Amino acid sequence: MNEIIWPQDYLPGFTDNFASNEVIVAGISAAQIWPLLSHPSLWPTYYANSANARFYDCKGPELAEGVGFYFETFGFPVEARCTEFVAPKEGQPGRVAWHGWAGEEGADDRLDVHHAWLIEDLPQSRVRILTQETQKGKPAQALAQTKPNPMINGHQQWLDGLVSAVREANR
Repeated sequence: MNEIIWPQDYLPGFTDNFASNEVIVAGISAAQIWPLLSHPSLWPTYYANSANARFYDCKGPELAEGVGFYFETFGFPVEARCTEFVAPKEGQPGRVAWHGWAGEEGADDRLDVHHAWLIEDLPQSRVRILTQETQKGKPAQALAQTKPNPMINGHQQWLDGLVSAVREANR
């Protein structure tokens, strides 16, 4: 199976917090998942922890590499820039990632993240959806100590919502 491609400054194990969630399900494909993930305005339709997505510079509605956007999650207003965007196709996983930040650079409340997704078709009509996030800053340190981990739980809700939304659309 494939893995997330990490920028050196956000390599898991060397940041303040790391979350990894994955599901493998039968009966849906990467092509069905992709539109729901690549359009931030759709996130709140299946993931309640996302709100108010918008693009900058007349871009959108779909993410693209280098495009700036904004959304709110986990109580944070997140400014973001898409750093990787590869749609899935036969024999190639879909990849989308962004650098997101909240707070002023250098401030105690500054949070920087790299959030990446990998969507790949597997044999026997299965799909694998992997999302991982690394975080830096004092808010990330606090999140890492919180039990249960809100990042793990929140991202699992995002994965479950994606799967449920595709299954609903297939009915």
